[in-house]
Amino acid sequence: MFGYERVEKGVGGLDVDLEAGGTLYPGLSRGENELRWGFIRKVYGILTAQVILTTAVSAVTVLHRPLNLALISSPGLSLFLALLPFVLLWPLYHYQQKHPLNFVFLGLFTVCLSLSIGVACANTQGRIVLEALILTSAVVASLTGYSFWASRKGKDFSFLGPILFVSLIVLLLTTFIQIFFPLGPASVAVFGGLGALVFSGFIVYDTDNLIKRYTYDEYIWASVILYLDVLNLFLSILNMLKGMQSDG
Repeated sequence: MFGYERVEKGVGGLDVDLEAGGTLYPGLSRGENELRWGFIRKVYGILTAQVILTTAVSAVTVLHRPLNLALISSPGLSLFLALLPFVLLWPLYHYQQKHPLNFVFLGLFTVCLSLSIGVACANTQGRIVLEALILTSAVVASLTGYSFWASRKGKDFSFLGPILFVSLIVLLLTTFIQIFFPLGPASVAVFGGLGALVFSGFIVYDTDNLIKRYTYDEYIWASVILYLDVLNLFLSILNMLKGMQSDG
């Protein structure tokens, strides 16, 4: 019902009491459960460090006027910083299990995105940025908590993968079209709201993958995926609020 798949078979095909709880999802042994929790804590620790670094770099970009002006007044530099994270995704994925290169590329990736976030925040009213931060924090906390609760109840969200992939392609194409045919304030607000819904779905889907599917060596890549979900959710909410204010 509602597209969920209930996990009814445990290890060795034994029936599992879905209401028993105690593990991340039904059928997980106690030893595996402890290992899985250790992996999850590691991923969220890295994600927290990324968010803190993003906040610090963005704050410097906003408060240090010369840096902000340099980024805004130089289209070439802005384009370079916008494209560099996509370039860094390849070595980041390739070296995700090779310490310390994985953390070096992760740091570069995070800083590049943080500079772009800082520019976006610098050109937005402080009140709107604060509202977007509060809403993003509330949504991420709620969806993460729900995903863990649903997992313990045996629900599965893998079916969201194809739906979210198609939705992401539509968002990217619409963003590209906006370069040549800018949208009005109302359309920007609607587009931002739709983007927020899509990336909310990604948070549920990727949290479900974190709980059940990522291997223990994929802690870097898991943190990158969740970081991108949170960042894109924030930007979508920010655009939605900016569009609503401009339209008002």
